[in-house]
Amino acid sequence: MTDLHLWRKQELDRIRRDIDLLFRRFHRGFGVPRSLLEPAASFAIDIYQTEATVILRAELPGMQPEDILVSVTDDSLTLKGTAREETVEKGENYERTAKSSRSFSKTIPLPCRIMADDVKATYKDGILEIVLPKCKPQTARGVQIEMK
Repeated sequence: MTDLHLWRKQELDRIRRDIDLLFRRFHRGFGVPRSLLEPAASFAIDIYQTEATVILRAELPGMQPEDILVSVTDDSLTLKGTAREETVEKGENYERTAKSSRSFSKTIPLPCRIMADDVKATYKDGILEIVLPKCKPQTARGVQIEMK
């Protein structure tokens, strides 16, 4: 019978960093743009709550609003998008244009149920802000049970 090995999150994170470093070193010699070597969904996300809402802020620099898709259920939020990048390198006798795009998809579980129909989102200066109104808590009602 094989032994069950439990991996700690720190060990898996270390392995991932080592593999990422290996690929960066390998691709550096082939002129692959750095943007293609970065993880696709490595953007910062902050989530906080007020009494009536859950607010999510995501840093998505350089993206256009039409390249971002937000979908919401009553207990999770999914961000999808495509970041497009174009670089132009000019030399004495040449001009090189490189175009790249990276897609990402991230599903975030929400800390409470929300009213999906009333969600508002804005995107300004690379910051996506989504305001998610919380569902009103259901109140328990008492029922008298007759004992026989």
